Amino acid sequence: MARRHPLPSPAGTIRVLSPRDLPLFREHLLRLDASSRRDRFNGVTDDRFVMSYAARCFDKRALVIGYFAGGTMRGAAELHERADAPKKSAEIAFSVERSLQHRGIGSRLFERLIERAVALGHVSLYVTTHPQNQAMKALARKFNAGLRFENLEAAGMIDLTQRPAQGRKARALPRPPARPAPVAASAAEPDLAAAFSGLTKAVLDFQFAAMGGVRPDGAAGASKAMRALR
Repeated sequence: MARRHPLPSPAGTIRVLSPRDLPLFREHLLRLDASSRRDRFNGVTDDRFVMSYAARCFDKRALVIGYFAGGTMRGAAELHERADAPKKSAEIAFSVERSLQHRGIGSRLFERLIERAVALGHVSLYVTTHPQNQAMKALARKFNAGLRFENLEAAGMIDLTQRPAQGRKARALPRPPARPAPVAASAAEPDLAAAFSGLTKAVLDFQFAAMGGVRPDGAAGASKAMRALR
């Protein structure tokens, strides 16, 4: 049996919604078929709930990004800030209408949402879905959100502090240029260290001679003599 390949992602635009886009967002959610609506809300919901929910998505702690095709909103990504979290974090959710699912739109929305979340200073994102939501589970795996299952729900977390290192292959650091091998001193070339040592000895001998010709023994004696010369 031939392997089924996903359809190419259709042309469309993605942008952040403003409060005046509420009717577009609400109509998009109402167009979701029963299965897609269950995936989005993790259960059965009626139209009244959906309309009330849509109105709450444009407060100061929420952000909605929409996908538009042919002038109609067909997909959405939502970010809801968690007010009770010790560090700035948010819960996220996605919805794509049935006719455009499995065509990469969810991934495009996910990427744009992560960009916005980083720009807003969030350090982690949380996603909750039901175990049968295969599309959401695939997105979570793609963006390295480990899912855990509790009480018939799957919850995952994306650590945004690790995002810059993800998706890139490790690159070897450039090898530093080799240092030139030390050149052995020839018999004709003076040994600088020995010359300097000899010069120092000559200066000290001269100074000790000026002090009466007594040369101190050992490091302690030399230190004492040097202090006397200051």
